Amino acid sequence: MKMVSQLSQEAFGLLKMIVPIKSFSGSEHERALFLQNYLLEKGLSPKRFANNLLVTGRNWKEGLPVLMLNSHIDTVSPSNGYSFDPYDPGADRDVVRGLGSNDAGASVATLVTIFLYYSGLIKNVSASLPSLPFNLLLLLSAEEETSGAKGISMAIGECGSVDAAIVGEPTCMKAAVAERGLLVLDGVAKGVSGHAARDEGSNAIYKAIEDIDTLRNFKFGKSSALMGDVKLTVTQINAGAQHNVVPDKCTFVVDIRPTDAYTNKEIFSMLCESVSSELHPRNLSNSSSATPKGHPFFKAIELSSIESFVSPTTSDWMRLNVPAIKMGPGDSARSHRPDEYVTLKELEYGIECYTKLIENLKL
Repeated sequence: MKMVSQLSQEAFGLLKMIVPIKSFSGSEHERALFLQNYLLEKGLSPKRFANNLLVTGRNWKEGLPVLMLNSHIDTVSPSNGYSFDPYDPGADRDVVRGLGSNDAGASVATLVTIFLYYSGLIKNVSASLPSLPFNLLLLLSAEEETSGAKGISMAIGECGSVDAAIVGEPTCMKAAVAERGLLVLDGVAKGVSGHAARDEGSNAIYKAIEDIDTLRNFKFGKSSALMGDVKLTVTQINAGAQHNVVPDKCTFVVDIRPTDAYTNKEIFSMLCESVSSELHPRNLSNSSSATPKGHPFFKAIELSSIESFVSPTTSDWMRLNVPAIKMGPGDSARSHRPDEYVTLKELEYGIECYTKLIENLKL
């Protein structure tokens, strides 16, 4: 437990240093530079691709499989309602507060610390390291929150051969062995404008309402044994210029969480055939992900007494073409909300679970 306690203090200190550095998705330069220098000072040689950082472990041995540790350094903008400065981590010895502390600063800080530990770079702790049957690769990626082109999609091509990955996101250290995808559709219902006082025009709002009702009650024929039913929610609607004009256009947004029962293209095609409104996908590549059946991750999860689950949210996992799981300290319920925080106990539990899982994993 002494090792876990020291490593968690290292992670706690690192997290307090990165929270004050603004790192909105697409503008991560300052945080990337800080982490690059931090890793250099520790004796590592990080490579930088845009605002992504790639680091190989010091104990690298040719011919061994490769396990990648990944999390993202970007954040969303602070939501309204913060009761404190979102860039002030606070002076509490047991809590780090602030934007991105939970999502995904806690994962970044713990995975960096774990990587330093297995590289023999944590004083008084790394003296008797276990010999891992694989190499470690650390990837700190950018633009996760916006699925940006200069994020992990750019960096993954620089990683070489990777055999498996742990994706750090706030999951209460439960291991997500699958996650739903994401398909966002912009709907456009078209009508004909006219004067509201006369029986003129064709109201685009009424057409949109009919299609929204169809989408609300749409039944997908297949259900995933692992992930359940596809989830569909209309989340936005907009129409009209003034009270006495029949609107000729009504737009709406549909949030869909696909499963492995359908591809995103199949879902898009089915819905287009069911409504009269035009539907436009924002991105068809955000597919669901799942750890392959029988993969060594499952045995390592069992041996480490870690709970597994199916995640309803997406992550950079969907950009990886290697077997993976998603897990990290913190709670997804705190993400993208005011007064974000993470506790020292959560970081301790993160260190404990990560080390157990890595040392029980046989690739």
